Amino acid sequence: MNGKSTTTRTKLERGRSALGPALELVHTGRAPTRAVLTSELGVTRATAGAVAAELEALGLITVDSSPGSAAGSQGRPSHRLSIRDDGPVTLAAQVHSDGFRAALVGLGGRIVATAPGCVTVMADPAQVLGEVVEAGAQLLWETGLRCVGAGLAVPSAVAEPEGTALNPLHLAWPAGAPVREIFAARVRAAGITGPAFTGNDVNLVALAEHRHGAGRGAQHLLCVATGHRGVGGALVLDGRLHSGSSGLALEVGHLTVNPEGRACHCGGRGCLDVETDPLAFLTAARRTPGPEESLLKQAGDLLRTEYADPAVRSAAEALIDRLGLGLAGLVNILNPDRIILGGLHRDLLEADPERLRAVVADRSLWGRSGSVPILSCTLAHNSLVGAAELAWQPVLDDPLAALA
Repeated sequence: MNGKSTTTRTKLERGRSALGPALELVHTGRAPTRAVLTSELGVTRATAGAVAAELEALGLITVDSSPGSAAGSQGRPSHRLSIRDDGPVTLAAQVHSDGFRAALVGLGGRIVATAPGCVTVMADPAQVLGEVVEAGAQLLWETGLRCVGAGLAVPSAVAEPEGTALNPLHLAWPAGAPVREIFAARVRAAGITGPAFTGNDVNLVALAEHRHGAGRGAQHLLCVATGHRGVGGALVLDGRLHSGSSGLALEVGHLTVNPEGRACHCGGRGCLDVETDPLAFLTAARRTPGPEESLLKQAGDLLRTEYADPAVRSAAEALIDRLGLGLAGLVNILNPDRIILGGLHRDLLEADPERLRAVVADRSLWGRSGSVPILSCTLAHNSLVGAAELAWQPVLDDPLAALA
């Protein structure tokens, strides 16, 4: 083989090896133009152009070769890169104590279509997951879009590598239910192509927010959130979820924040899980939850619309103090550079941000001099977006192999 052929092959291999990193840059919004892509990848303009063209040929992105110049700008504008609107999607699903939801999610974390689910989650995970996948398959049939994989978020620690729901405390499912195996089987039976994955719902909230929302740019991101019931936590380190040795890390819901408090499902007492979740707030505010809406929605609506009520304000302050105590302990252990809060915790932060931040600063080792930014999650349906991220990961790792 002559030197010219060798050089051509080397350039081609280098370009193909950059496809995944390039796609992730566009996917997360960090490379809106070809010039930025060139800089981020550390390649030549020609290589970046070839990579962008290959991703466009795969039907993943669009390249606008003649974008308009901004007023007052100098020189020729760089080609703009964006996610293709009619590109492939993943099937994302979330199961929680008040029901389930299925969605189709494109690159960039864009929710293309959603299907509301049932309001009662049966004790048989196979039945529930069958209904979830059926709803997703209907969306795929209606839209005619190509599916490249499926992801499922569940309110339970998910043991790795087997994918079992170790402790679905707020579902009637048996401990150790093989949810990934069941979900994958239902996906295959529905004729949906691509791999199927399962993860803890708050882990997936953190992943989605880190890539597309309030956690973007953080190196050590701590996420704490209420679900429809209970509390979960997650840590993203350098862009990767920290799940521990077997997927069970950051079960922050079982930190004790009130030693004389309510009995917890885990056998402890006064855990975040039962002291700062939606049911705890409704109970502290002396409200009896109704069956017509989820506990999460009822608690959030009450906090936003009746905060002037002394009982509601007192309940919010009690929950903020307990949440702050738990966050301070996590700050001391983990030293995150950003904290994001979801579910009812986001609403508590927005109701009285100074109180929560003061409690965390006063209780943490570093005090106000080492305070950590505490922000609200910003994505709608972030558990669904996170579930989709699981399914998109093989494509981000190797677009050519995943889409072959």
